[in-house]
Order: sequence, then structure tokens, then C-alpha cells
Amino acid sequence: MAHWTSPLTRHVLPAVESAAEHTKLWWAAAALMSATGGYRERKAALAGLAAMGVAELVSNSVCKQLYERRRPPEELIPHDGVHDRPDSSSFPSGHTAAAVGFTAAVAGTSPGWGAACAVPAVAVAVERVQSGAHYPSDVAVGAVIGVAAAWLVHRAPGMVLRHWL
Repeated sequence: MAHWTSPLTRHVLPAVESAAEHTKLWWAAAALMSATGGYRERKAALAGLAAMGVAELVSNSVCKQLYERRRPPEELIPHDGVHDRPDSSSFPSGHTAAAVGFTAAVAGTSPGWGAACAVPAVAVAVERVQSGAHYPSDVAVGAVIGVAAAWLVHRAPGMVLRHWL
């Protein structure tokens, strides 16, 4: 992926990365869902934001602290953007964890919005490898963390109620 040189890759993926930085893309999606939809869409947006938060917490505050992995070597990345990479551990991809967590949680409540969010979520995952910020395995583990966070957000309220009742 790092060797892709199509105009689409050079123009679209950096825009996706910029939108996903600091989770702006997912906050905007949640705001759009809440503003244009009803109860179901607001519930999906809230679930998405909660799963995104859990995924970021697990990936960035737990996993990156437990396992230090260097970013892919700069000489393997044949384009200019390789110098803009973070200094933190490469493993796992926090961007991917957030994107997949948000999308999977939204899809669990509102499948249509989940499908719409899947397109930029996949683009975020591809961009993280293409830009040289992550190895494919970092992105794969980030996606697993995101799915697990979405599952937890959907299951936790029922588990808590069963425990207390």
C-alpha cells in the first residue's frame, strides 16, 4: 500500500487522515446523525462515541504502553509524507481502533448509518498503512480492539443490570 501512487491515493487518503485526526470525522458523523435522525440515530451516535472512546483508551493508553513497536522504516515508504509520523508506539493503530469502534457500534443500532461510516473507516485503516504510520498488523489489531469496544458498549448495560437485579 505504501507504494500506491495513484492520484486518488495521493489526494483522498491525506484528506481522510486529516479528517480523522483527533476523531473529528467521527464527532461530525455523530452530530450529523443526531441532527438529521430520530431516537434510533441519536442512540447510534451515542453508542458510536462511547465505543470510540473505549477503543482509544484501550489502544492508546493501555496497549501502546505495554508494547513498544517502532514505526515502519522510512526507507520502505516511497513518498514525502513519511516524516509526519507520530513518535508513539506503532502498535496498535489508535486511528483504526477509533474508526472501527465508532462504525461497529453505529452499525449495531443503525445499519444504514453503519454502512455509510464503513467507507471512511476502511479509508482510515488503509491510509495508516499507506502513509507509513503503521504495519498492517497494527491496523488489524486496532480493528479488533474497535470491534471489541463496540461489542462491550452494546453489551455492558445489560450485563450491569443483570448483575444488580
